[in-house]
Amino acid sequence: MRLVEFEPTFEGWQSAARGLLREGVAPADVVWRSLRSAPLERSPAPVEAATGPAMRVPARFIELARRAARHHDPERWPLLYGLVWRLVRENRGLLTDEHDPDVRRLLTLARDAPDIVPAETSISVQPQDEPRQPAGAASLLLAPPVATSAASFVPRGGDLASLRAAATGCTGCELHLHATQTVFGRGPADARIVLVGEQPGDQEDRQGAPFVGPAGEVLDRALLEVGLARERLYVTNAVKHFKFEMRGKRRIHQTPRAAELAACRPWIEAELEVIKPEVVVCLGATAARALISPDFRLLKERGRFVSSPWAAKTLATLHPSAVLRGEDDAAQARLYAMLVEDLRLVARAA
Repeated sequence: MRLVEFEPTFEGWQSAARGLLREGVAPADVVWRSLRSAPLERSPAPVEAATGPAMRVPARFIELARRAARHHDPERWPLLYGLVWRLVRENRGLLTDEHDPDVRRLLTLARDAPDIVPAETSISVQPQDEPRQPAGAASLLLAPPVATSAASFVPRGGDLASLRAAATGCTGCELHLHATQTVFGRGPADARIVLVGEQPGDQEDRQGAPFVGPAGEVLDRALLEVGLARERLYVTNAVKHFKFEMRGKRRIHQTPRAAELAACRPWIEAELEVIKPEVVVCLGATAARALISPDFRLLKERGRFVSSPWAAKTLATLHPSAVLRGEDDAAQARLYAMLVEDLRLVARAA
């Protein structure tokens, strides 16, 4: 067992938790002992810069933990460490599960804590370059600046298995801070056709596979209609992490920016280099702009084969999610027919 003596403030707990996480000390092996009863409005102690790899947690956890730390419940400290351990090592999306007993206890402590706003601390939140961003992630360990490209994470000469394994640790852009996990491509290395979407959606982010949510159901129906077996295709996305913003309890899709597409580009390039497909299908405008041209106009240029560095036959069509966004049944039927029409061309070409 590890006895941890600390000042009973958020900053005191943070400093201790940071060291325990770096050493890999499990929550069950820690006994927390307060050095003294600190006043609620105590000025925060400076937080040292961390050494070793960065460990990031959702910004919402920092906010809730800061409030819960002001509660008088003596069990708040082991609760907070147990939660941060699970967030870092098991499930980055844990806070979305409000039926989890620990999450529910955290919410209760945060709600019932004395309503005193603490002074600013030196916990850093990743800089934002847009006024509206997805639910962010704060750095528990004061990590170095986020990288702007995945290039350094892509193994040279790797096969799909090694690429997929390496992608799980990619921190090449700030989107990894918010998503539950990397969602890499799925399918055989000898696939003649590669389908490239925009990014994972909510269900894809939770399940770790592309096109397994509602849009995936539309895609599967269209593929079946044109006679393309999904198990013979390689399906992936231009961006490997889910970008979203929170609206209440819902995670709402946000379109990746050009900088995020560029940061993730080394992964799709590596996938296509391994597979060397005969046909590449861009599902949606974002994928088309990433792989065909930044000026690509989907509704005007869809359904036409063009040559690209990725395949002699490259075609763009609607993203299946566009079908779901149709305003009524008639609109959805029309959009679905366009998707099927384009995929039929792909089936014939392959």
